[in-house]
Amino acid sequence: MKVLNLQCAGMHTFEGWFGSEEDYQSQRERGLVACPMCANTEVRKLPSAPRLNLGAVEPRPVKIAAHEEPVVTPGGGGSSSAPSNAPVSPTAETVASSLAQVHPEAAEMVQEAWMKMVKHVIANTEDVGQNFAEEARKMHYGESEERNIRGQASMEETNDLLEEGIDVLPLPVPDALKGGLQ
Repeated sequence: MKVLNLQCAGMHTFEGWFGSEEDYQSQRERGLVACPMCANTEVRKLPSAPRLNLGAVEPRPVKIAAHEEPVVTPGGGGSSSAPSNAPVSPTAETVASSLAQVHPEAAEMVQEAWMKMVKHVIANTEDVGQNFAEEARKMHYGESEERNIRGQASMEETNDLLEEGIDVLPLPVPDALKGGLQ
């Protein structure tokens, strides 16, 4: 088994396991090796030293491609009435990509912190799916019980919620985390 350190064109680093060098090259040529953060298939190997397992080390989180899911938390602290043309905050993914050009270890730390935060949100919220905007409004106007929810909403729906004073946060959630981890 070969464990390779890989990097995509977006400067995200990740690890790949392959049966052999030929297996890696074959999968890469067929577009099967993709960055787990951004799904970019333009991947290259990074230099790596042989790994010696001399003791147990805490496993690192998997870095996975993301999609946006707004999240609302009751009593989110103050009103959030951002105008619809408000600038969007950079995601951990874009920050990590920028950092990777200057300091690869810092980019990896940002990716790990982002994954930890996403896992925490998923573990502590109810998935309401496509009914996110409707459910957030019901909670805001006292028509349903307040609870932490997550789900999908278009950018227009998200902006409408913010204009109504409903605290929401667009959050990139990797597809692999939506179904649970193995």
